[in-house]
Amino acid sequence: MPQKPKPLDETLSARAWWGIELRNWRRVRRLSSKALGAKVHLSGTMIERIEKNERSCNAALARSLDDAVDAGGALVRLWRHVEQEADRAPADADNLKTEPALDDFGAQATGILGVNPPAFPDRRLSPVERRAFFALGGIAALAPTTLSDILPKTGPTALPKAVRPEDIAQVRTAANTLAGWDNLYGGGGIARSSSAGLFTWAKGLLTVKRPPELEADLYAAVGRLSIVMGASAFDAYEHEDATQLLTFGTWCAERSRNWHLRAAALNWQARHEIWCGRPDTGLTHAENGLLRSDRLTPREQAMLHNARARAWAKMENPQEALAAIGRSDDAFAHARNGEDVAWMAYYDDAQHYGDTGHAAFDIALLPGQSSVMAVHRLQTAIEGHTDAYVRSRALSGTKLATLTMATGDPQHAVAIAHRALNEVGQLRSKRAASDVQDLAKVSARYARKPEVAELRERITATVLA
Repeated sequence: MPQKPKPLDETLSARAWWGIELRNWRRVRRLSSKALGAKVHLSGTMIERIEKNERSCNAALARSLDDAVDAGGALVRLWRHVEQEADRAPADADNLKTEPALDDFGAQATGILGVNPPAFPDRRLSPVERRAFFALGGIAALAPTTLSDILPKTGPTALPKAVRPEDIAQVRTAANTLAGWDNLYGGGGIARSSSAGLFTWAKGLLTVKRPPELEADLYAAVGRLSIVMGASAFDAYEHEDATQLLTFGTWCAERSRNWHLRAAALNWQARHEIWCGRPDTGLTHAENGLLRSDRLTPREQAMLHNARARAWAKMENPQEALAAIGRSDDAFAHARNGEDVAWMAYYDDAQHYGDTGHAAFDIALLPGQSSVMAVHRLQTAIEGHTDAYVRSRALSGTKLATLTMATGDPQHAVAIAHRALNEVGQLRSKRAASDVQDLAKVSARYARKPEVAELRERITATVLA
């Protein structure tokens, strides 16, 4: 017999009250926590923890949840009380509204465009610990516990007394290694499991003394690591962590005055928002990344125009999406070897055709649109991706199989799908699993065909593995 839900106390805080109201609206709409989570790309367990005030929420997620339960803005309006209560919290010197991140000498942090760093302070932190977080841009990225729960276990000598070039090189190596693992195994695999300790140490370096000449390189290295981890969290559907990590990475790029890193961070922020059903916000990130595009390389410009194309396609505007693909192609045509930073090495012909192919895929599914462009680009991507980019090849393969099935060629689609599933089975990627589930839905109309029935059984086994 199922246990009766634990009673919640709305008098504890405005946030607790908000969680109770979320649960009430969910029940009124007769949604399970799992069903509501699926609407906003979270797990059912995460929804339950938000309702119990055991996991943090933010204004953007509050809006998404309001839409998901059709609350008519009631949850959004109530969220304002949560924010007002946070503003009235004690320790004004540590309040995120009044202290937007101080550097080591007490000066307000600045960046390329004067963007303030994000802040997600844990109210259980002591003032000293909270200031340490503010010095890092205020992020509590992967830690559900306090800073003191993490650092003392390794002793006071875990961080160096002063940052050296070798320390920055280690952070760069960590970012490159995690990025490689992420491409090979997916965000839910070894990259996700190995990253927390690396990030704790790397962000700790931002509180350590360093020569002025190392300042920009340090922030760039830590920002790059944060972006890589944010991309992995996105792939693992840890969307709250992804948002915080990518936002922090963007701030680090601003602080280091690194336009190339900033472009990469905003590209990932755009892609994440688009995937989570917020293409308009994603478009804003992409266009923000293209500010001062004269400082970006052709590949970086192409990458951001791809994000624009994906956003427009999701907003069902094929004309703007096709125009963005055209601008991406034009920019990429001017790319030259050796002009990009090391982390842009992934953006070769296969990646360009894959990214534009994903946008063309969404266009092809709209009424009256052709699938020719999407098929050509996805095929080119699949053929061009090396074994170092298994996930990218699998994602493009699944999209191609889905499109081929949707346009009425199930036999050919099955052959493409089996190859993609061979690679999806190697990954720990919820993005890949979600695409495979979309393939299963499209294939339902041909479920009586033996080869399609076999494919659907294999999809079920792969997703549940």
